[in-house]
Amino acid sequence: MTEWTSTLTLAGCDENWVQNLANLLAGNNWSDNLKSIVKKLANGERLSISDGHILYSHQNLHEIGQLANMVKLARFGKNVFFNSNVHINQTNICVLACKFCAFRRSKKQSDAYELSIDDYLGEMEKYSDVIDEVHSVGGLHPDWDIDFYEDLIMAAKNKYPNISIKALTAVEIKHLSNQSSTSFVETLSRLKRAGLDSLPGGGAEILNDQVREIICNGKESSAEYLEIHRMAHSLGIPSNSTMLFGTIENIDDRLNHMDKLRNLADEYGLFQCFVPYPFLPDSTRLPEAQLATSNEILRTIAVSRLMLDSIPHIKAYRMNIGDEIAELALNYGADDVDGTVRQESIMHLAGAKSSLNYDIYQMAKLVSDAGYVPVKRNTTYTQFSSVKLEPPKRTKRLKMIQ
Repeated sequence: MTEWTSTLTLAGCDENWVQNLANLLAGNNWSDNLKSIVKKLANGERLSISDGHILYSHQNLHEIGQLANMVKLARFGKNVFFNSNVHINQTNICVLACKFCAFRRSKKQSDAYELSIDDYLGEMEKYSDVIDEVHSVGGLHPDWDIDFYEDLIMAAKNKYPNISIKALTAVEIKHLSNQSSTSFVETLSRLKRAGLDSLPGGGAEILNDQVREIICNGKESSAEYLEIHRMAHSLGIPSNSTMLFGTIENIDDRLNHMDKLRNLADEYGLFQCFVPYPFLPDSTRLPEAQLATSNEILRTIAVSRLMLDSIPHIKAYRMNIGDEIAELALNYGADDVDGTVRQESIMHLAGAKSSLNYDIYQMAKLVSDAGYVPVKRNTTYTQFSSVKLEPPKRTKRLKMIQ
């Protein structure tokens, strides 16, 4: 097993990826309307919003995928990444009621829950031998403030010091700041001292406040989402970024969303991964949603890879799009498929059908079946180990009497 390390900002990316890309692009016969885009990519130039529109409207989806895949190969070669993680959602009680959310409950509903610190540690214990990351997001609990989360994270870190804590979306940080009358930077500083390792990117949805007023009224504004991640990055806390598409947004909204994220990534280099995921309609109150086809999912992943030059990784989030499309997406610019997950509620309540409780072999097989080299990573893309695909030992069976 080969092991290697990287820095937070490089996140496993080849420093010479632009030159690698120029070499890969040379000699290919590209469509006329893509030639100016190919030239920009070969020269290491950032694509414009107008270029993004060309990529979204180009009729040959395979060609867009081929271009995005070359960018991925230039950055990471044949490596595709995943980790060993578990999702623990600490509560489904939320003071908001976003139209697209099937997870949220009010405090009075019969299936509302809130994990105590002991409950949370008990959930971690179930998986502590097979994970190195716990991913925790949840509702905006009306009674929990920064003190509760400091105690929770500190208890988790004290008991499981080798498990990375990736927790709390931007809107949760805003909620804790409001609950505790603290600034964003103070809230993040306290959480970091307690043991928080990184932020997930959830809650970005679409960074257009007119769209947000309809699909997630009351959440953080676009500016607040960016500012909270900016403050995290200034403190050395890396994070993911996301985009929810297929609700009521248009192509301009998606491209402007990407542009805002890549501009912020320019500042500190600590947006490590971008996760584009389509809206899942089950059990939600957004009948006007447009919904994304499989082709549109693949195209959006490919366009993301081409537009987001300052964000190293593009994730095909199998919990949302399923194993089959995730595997296809690895040929459309995606280089990461998230992790083993073990348990998950938010996407599955919204209608996701993806398999849970994968082990290392199953994750590696998904990557290998797509034609790539499976690489196990840590949360922050600083430690890597290649995975040899070895099927688990079969259970020995007794011979049947003839």
